[in-house]
Amino acid sequence: MTAPRPHGNAKYHLERCRCYTCCHAASQYDINRRRAIAYGRWQPFVDAEPVRQHVRALGEFGIGWMRVAKLAGVSTGGVSKLLYGDGPRGLPPTRKVRPETALKLLAVEPTLDNLGDRTAVDGTGTRRRLQALVAKGWPQAELARRMGMDRANFGRTIVSDLVEVATLKTARRLYDDLWSVDPVDAGVPAHRAAAAQRIAATRGWAPVGAWDDDRIDDPAAFPDWTGWCGTPRGRRAHHTQRIPVCPACRQAATKSAAA
Repeated sequence: MTAPRPHGNAKYHLERCRCYTCCHAASQYDINRRRAIAYGRWQPFVDAEPVRQHVRALGEFGIGWMRVAKLAGVSTGGVSKLLYGDGPRGLPPTRKVRPETALKLLAVEPTLDNLGDRTAVDGTGTRRRLQALVAKGWPQAELARRMGMDRANFGRTIVSDLVEVATLKTARRLYDDLWSVDPVDAGVPAHRAAAAQRIAATRGWAPVGAWDDDRIDDPAAFPDWTGWCGTPRGRRAHHTQRIPVCPACRQAATKSAAA
């Protein structure tokens, strides 16, 4: 069922409501319109093309046009006509839109918070955060419990290339809560914490200290295990600290030897 139109200028013209609120709104609109025309500032419509391109760009980011309409607080029908026209009536995509509609749509930004919870996104940061927590000694079963996931689903998530937005957000909150917490101090049995650390070491999962907060989500970034990773000094640092040599240090050593 369609919600009733609020009283105002639109209801005055479209539904011929003549209550005080509608009449006053229509009068004020007309006064403002005539004043804007007199000063050369009347602009009832603006070019729709930049708005259309913005909505399409949001779609490429993963925010569908119906969600854009909801976030902007505009009608889905209007956004549909902006993108696709009016098929039943044979009309092309909208050429002009009202300034207030344009501003609302252009205000929707391609941010994580604007994506739907079920949208699939890159899983790099989620993998690294969860793996780092295991390297710290948090058992996967305990992390799964805290995330509200079953063990099998968590096992896929910790190595997945793609995750849902809701999972990404949950993993970030969990990491922020636990990265500095000793799992044994939090009640994890010492033998289970040690087992988690052995699993992480066997699989080459980088610990919390190997990641900078501003690079952990960057697929091109690599963990700095020693403080010198990715440099010619890195390989020696691995041996000194008794840490298996990481791929970045192997590459740096090979490049240095070939120079």
